[in-house]
Amino acid sequence: MPLPTMSQEEMHYKPAELVSTDADSDASADYIYVDVKAPILAGLALKCFAWTLESRLVGRWVLQYLKNENLITKIFLKSRFHEPPMYTPNYVIKDREEPSMIQIDPTLSACERSSVAADCLASSDSSAMSFRRWTIRDYSKAYKSGTLTPTMVAERFLQAVKESLQPAPGMGFFINYSEEEILKQAELSTSRYNKGTQLSILDGVPIAVKDEIDCLPYPTTGGSKWLPKARKVTEDAAAVQRLRECGALLVGKTNMHELGMGTTGINPHYGASRNPYDSSRISGGSSGGSAAVVSAGLCPAALGVDGGGSVRMPSALCGIVGFKATFGRISSSGVLPLNWTLGMVGVHAATVEDALIMYAVMNGHLPSYRTISIPPPTNLPLLKEFGETQGGSPISGIRFAKYTKWFEDCDETVHETCYKALNAMQQRYGCKVVEVTLPEIEEMRLGHYITIGSECWTSLGLDYNKWGRQVSAFDTRVSFAVYSCFTNREFLAAQRLRHRQMHFHMEIFKKADILVTPTSGCTAQPIPEAALKVGELNYVVGAKMMHYQIAANFLGLPAITIPVGYDADGLPIGLQLLGPPWSEATLLRVAYAIESLCVTKRPEIFYDLLA
Repeated sequence: MPLPTMSQEEMHYKPAELVSTDADSDASADYIYVDVKAPILAGLALKCFAWTLESRLVGRWVLQYLKNENLITKIFLKSRFHEPPMYTPNYVIKDREEPSMIQIDPTLSACERSSVAADCLASSDSSAMSFRRWTIRDYSKAYKSGTLTPTMVAERFLQAVKESLQPAPGMGFFINYSEEEILKQAELSTSRYNKGTQLSILDGVPIAVKDEIDCLPYPTTGGSKWLPKARKVTEDAAAVQRLRECGALLVGKTNMHELGMGTTGINPHYGASRNPYDSSRISGGSSGGSAAVVSAGLCPAALGVDGGGSVRMPSALCGIVGFKATFGRISSSGVLPLNWTLGMVGVHAATVEDALIMYAVMNGHLPSYRTISIPPPTNLPLLKEFGETQGGSPISGIRFAKYTKWFEDCDETVHETCYKALNAMQQRYGCKVVEVTLPEIEEMRLGHYITIGSECWTSLGLDYNKWGRQVSAFDTRVSFAVYSCFTNREFLAAQRLRHRQMHFHMEIFKKADILVTPTSGCTAQPIPEAALKVGELNYVVGAKMMHYQIAANFLGLPAITIPVGYDADGLPIGLQLLGPPWSEATLLRVAYAIESLCVTKRPEIFYDLLA
């Protein structure tokens, strides 16, 4: 068992290599159900709680009490581990045999990589969707045929954004956008199409950018009111630069939970980013604005940043695809440094093929100043091989790892819907499901929380104390108060747990190709009226929504969420695929197969820019 001996003073964890990940192992009996001990607050009560935590006299005592009640003291100060710290996700690079894929020449430009990606696509859409969002390829075809121009789409986009603001308070999609800048880009793209000199399949296609990523001419606010005072934007982020090279129509900065410190997308400064399937519900956090604009049809793809499920969770809640690659695969240059070893740029997309195109364009060599291991060559899946003549051969041998206790530790309608998708894959393609045990899931959640909190406080703490405390939302103030109380011993213990979890996951990937889970433990929650002005503190629901997403960040593993169904209220449910390092091609290929079996419904709020 992972915790064989325990006393009042300390716990002893077995060496990771002695802990089994087999389905019938002792570790399976030690599954800890999430039980967050924290108040649920909004309005005046939240203000008072934030003031209490910031008090020098009382705050320290309250914070220590919360750490004790939530097992942080027990696990991170009174436990003995055998493993050394792992400060950054590190992997042994092994050659993976991935069928039906093509390798990208690393010397290709962003435009050339987009062309390679386009050649991987099937000749036509193969999904079972009764409703289908317009894709990057649809925009490109419309422009090439002369049916529409980028300028016409830009004008429709701007009209749709204005409509989204009515009635007040509106959908809260964007923090910043410029009509003049958008029309200028669109006119240049239209001119290129008229001359037959379009840059790539992305030329003139509207793409939104989370306001955590630098994109000229806009400031990067991180969803705050104070950050531009402390940090100036002088150039595009690396990912944005590559999209701009391809001629993408960059339409502005999307709304987000302030400084990424929440799971709802409710931002008192810029309004709540609302869910297109039900505008009274959250879009999720922290990249909720980016997920919502794709869900609502304003863009076929948008950029987010995923440090704790912040791309995958809102994508699942909004009924779209959300994808993050292996840590180090996409440059983080020009991304707000909320954390260094957990977060990276990810993609919200209308379909899997759009996620593939965006990934192909943005990945590539990291800047020379980054001291990180060089990723192996990039592979892309040949989705065009899913034709009738190929049958299920591209994925017939895929093995899904499933930890049943964990898989079912969510709302019943969520895991039942995910089981239906998994069963459909078994019946259609003959995929296999391997039962496993993943030890110490709750320890991993807490280790991630300590890590992301410590890195965020180290990065922004001085500027926050100087510029931000008095103008931040009160849920953000609570988060900063908690983040500032973590000690070096707790941080080091968290990195030792990172080492253990890396071992457990690599053992599971010896048994199976993909670890499968629901994406979120519940569907989109209602927006409390009291939260709109000062924010909301609800770590209980937050932990439930993040329940399955931590490993991809803590261990830097690639992951994707695909919409697979809806609850009784018509709210989307996502299925998550988590792969071993550098297995993006496999994840995209399997996600494409799942997408082809699932029906997608039109959201309540939808703007058809290509009609």
